[in-house]
Amino acid sequence: MNEERLLLKWAAWSVAVGVVVFALKWMAWLLTGSVGIYSDALESVVNIVAAGAALIALAVSARPADASHPFGHTKAEYFSAVIEGALILFAAFEMIRAAWHRFANPQPFDQPVLGLATLALAAAVMGGWALVLLAQGRKARSPALIADAWHLLSDVIATGGVLLGAGLAWLLKWWWLDPVVAVLVALNILWVGLKLVRGSVGGLMDEALPKEQVEKIRQTISANLGGALEYHDLRTRVAGPRAFVEFHLVVPSQMTVAEAHAICDRLERALAEAVPGLTTVVHVEPESEAKGHRTMRMGTRRS
Repeated sequence: MNEERLLLKWAAWSVAVGVVVFALKWMAWLLTGSVGIYSDALESVVNIVAAGAALIALAVSARPADASHPFGHTKAEYFSAVIEGALILFAAFEMIRAAWHRFANPQPFDQPVLGLATLALAAAVMGGWALVLLAQGRKARSPALIADAWHLLSDVIATGGVLLGAGLAWLLKWWWLDPVVAVLVALNILWVGLKLVRGSVGGLMDEALPKEQVEKIRQTISANLGGALEYHDLRTRVAGPRAFVEFHLVVPSQMTVAEAHAICDRLERALAEAVPGLTTVVHVEPESEAKGHRTMRMGTRRS
């Protein structure tokens, strides 16, 4: 419960930081009139909405399991990540639209020095917060917080590109450079949004854990399989901050239920320590169900 409150706190702070950054970017646009800065400010509106969606999703996913949702509500976070990815795509297309209009009608900036300095401050605030959020999201294994952090980092990259383009446009008087750089930044945001949607859809579709984690699970099972004959049919999936593994455990036919239960307890403890947040389901089978996979066996089957 403490961890869930912590996640909600970080998500709430994301909304507040998003409002501050948007205000700075909007001020920078009013000072310069740059289409790149304008598009960047609009993207910050997406940040605020996405952070709010993440906050709601975290509140829902924190609810305990009930009769209607016996496996909990953790997948609610993926809906937040999907929404955030979709909003990134919208922001990218909006930036391209605005850049195209300004490219056809280039205009000089009004107060470039003060405006660019304000934009740089916004990027610094957003970058620092994104790194904090990313670290906390990885620590808690929260898709919503990680998605929000990557979204913010993409915004920092976008802001850096806009700042560079606007600065060069002002120094060289190449006013067409402002919308050109904005389009390049929009394409980068588009790529980030597609990756976020891909990862979220994978979670909703019960995608397996990463290969390195699956291999760690296999090694842990093999190291703690003493007394059993083999395991097979291992399956994994991820749902929000929780991961699930299930497999069939083959034990000698003469083994008692208590002995088999002790092996299962040992395996569950070892797996929980190896992969934090892992829920293990073991289906115990008699020796007659052994499949004889060499890579999965421990001990020797009786003839």
